[in-house]
Amino acid sequence: MTAAKRNGFWRRLQALTLKETRQLLRDRSNLLIGLGLPIVLILIFGYGLSFDVKNAPVAVVMQDDSPTARDAVSGLLLSPYIAPLITRNMQEAEKLMEQRQVDAIVHLPADFSRQLALGQGRIQLIVHGSDANRARTIQGYIEGALALEQARLDDRQGGASSPAGIATMEARLWFNAANTSTWFLVPGLIVLIATLVGAFLTALVMAREWERGTLESLFVTPVRPMEILLAKIIPYFCVGMIGLFLCVLAAKFLFHLPIYGSLAILFASSVLYLLVALGLGLLISSVTKNQFMASQLALIISFLPALMLSGFLFDLRNMPAVVRALGHALPATYYLELLKSLFLAGDIWPLILRNCAILLLYAAVLMALARAKTRKSLE
Repeated sequence: MTAAKRNGFWRRLQALTLKETRQLLRDRSNLLIGLGLPIVLILIFGYGLSFDVKNAPVAVVMQDDSPTARDAVSGLLLSPYIAPLITRNMQEAEKLMEQRQVDAIVHLPADFSRQLALGQGRIQLIVHGSDANRARTIQGYIEGALALEQARLDDRQGGASSPAGIATMEARLWFNAANTSTWFLVPGLIVLIATLVGAFLTALVMAREWERGTLESLFVTPVRPMEILLAKIIPYFCVGMIGLFLCVLAAKFLFHLPIYGSLAILFASSVLYLLVALGLGLLISSVTKNQFMASQLALIISFLPALMLSGFLFDLRNMPAVVRALGHALPATYYLELLKSLFLAGDIWPLILRNCAILLLYAAVLMALARAKTRKSLE
């Protein structure tokens, strides 16, 4: 490319980018979606959406009212995740369970103290299993509270009264020291916001340009297709990166999410995914040339799969093979894996290099397809 051609390219690109930026600033609805919506989403989802189980109602059947029995279940009273309800017989507890007023029953039989002194103490636990995930969570909380109280009693009494067959458990939690689902949810929210701003917003804006005929007006000028695409991408890329920056600030200072990995890698991988989302939005709008169709396709192809099949809400390992394959075909899956690793684990280079390479490939393919489709429209 000669110097004259290079100068012409940069001059046209600068003029087009300036035009698109002015149009973006004039259209407040686009700014509201690009900057205001990320803040609203991360606040609503971060504070309002949680997979934690707190204050779960649990019926505690105390047929043995001795101090030893009360000490054995006192850990339930101290747990913020359990709301114990003391009952005196199993019939009452079972009725509460049938009416779904309690999620579990902890039963101490009448001879609990005597059996405990012989090293044969048993506590019966019955959990309502209609929601398997909730049931497993509540069971873990109850077992943890009982084991913690038993360990405390053993320490206080020097282990002299510890019944045979009972072991003290030491629990550790990796990659989520706060034991809160917010740390799990926030990286997924960033993926959804980047998808929404990149693919959904870009598809709508470009489709509107096709409907109004402004792109056809540009096609009769010396402006080239790649210059048009770059001019469309740059303003919304900047909006997306600002939204991402706001999300990272909210994750760090509002939700106290740790960032164990490199910030430079986090933003570099975000640049790649945002280019993927922008390329997908450009391709959708170039194919449909209609705002309604573009919005529906962007929702079906980008946002909903990122929500349901990326591993944000559901573990891909628990899905059927076909659905799991679809999930692994989504760029959002690899970006989400990157964010979780960088936020909660640190710089795991094999994962970083593999996922960044996949995102780079997606970005290159989508941009090439968008450019090819735009060139065809010039014919």
